[in-house]
Amino acid sequence: MPKGTYQLFNEDCRIGIKNLADHSIHLIVTDPPYFIDGMDDAWDDKKLKTKTAKSGIVGGLPVGMKFDKAQGENLQRFLEPLSQEFLRILKPGGFCIVFSQGRLYHRTAMALDLAGFEIRDMLAWKYEGQAKAFSQNHFIRKNQAMSDAEKQKLIEELDGLKTPQLKPQIEPMVLAQKPKEGTFVENWQKYQLGLVNTKESLDGMFPGTVMEVAKSVRKNEGADGIEHLTVKPVSLILHLIKLFTRPGQTVLDPFLGSGSHGVAAIESGRHFVGFEVERTYYEMACRRIAAC
Repeated sequence: MPKGTYQLFNEDCRIGIKNLADHSIHLIVTDPPYFIDGMDDAWDDKKLKTKTAKSGIVGGLPVGMKFDKAQGENLQRFLEPLSQEFLRILKPGGFCIVFSQGRLYHRTAMALDLAGFEIRDMLAWKYEGQAKAFSQNHFIRKNQAMSDAEKQKLIEELDGLKTPQLKPQIEPMVLAQKPKEGTFVENWQKYQLGLVNTKESLDGMFPGTVMEVAKSVRKNEGADGIEHLTVKPVSLILHLIKLFTRPGQTVLDPFLGSGSHGVAAIESGRHFVGFEVERTYYEMACRRIAAC
């Protein structure tokens, strides 16, 4: 299969995407900022890596990530204008797959829904995560209003009870579709979009909404010894691309990161367009994709 071509841009996708023509993209698959613990539109990679290092979790969120309702509101506000652009540039029947975070998934879906997309399903990347819940022992010991005996009694009472954060094992994706023109068959005849390739499978079975790909496979997919904090496995993205597009069609990732989505697109014979605002990751993505 001939490999695809690509265009990469070192700029904010909120600006660059406006230069893309109407109905020019067949699939959008992207992993935007989640707006938790500094992962927002003011993303500072150096600060985030320092924070994760201090927390003892490499490539994940800090222990006991703070709950703040404003995070979801900010995420939806950030995604709403982008979702409108996604709808404009996708061909009728084209799919938009957006990775999210469990407690903010609804905000991602709502932004796409309000823009005019049909929310078709929730997909899930299944992996073995690291538990992030923590006990209250530290706070109990710091409580100066309690005696040592009271503290010890309370610590024993709360043994095994931790903050409401079960071990993460899935990362959800919103599966949204631009409304098709006419029937599924009519839309396919005109755009070759709107239907799913059920011959594509991760495990030899009919493709499902839960896609199990170990995080460890990413160790062989990096570049220059640098790993993006939220990098997705190439094999997972490859599966998504093959499910929803045909060879020769065009895939967009407006949040390119280290380039995994571009690698998957080119290797599968699709054309690719990507935006990345951070120079370090843009250059990494350029090297990775060129090496394909």
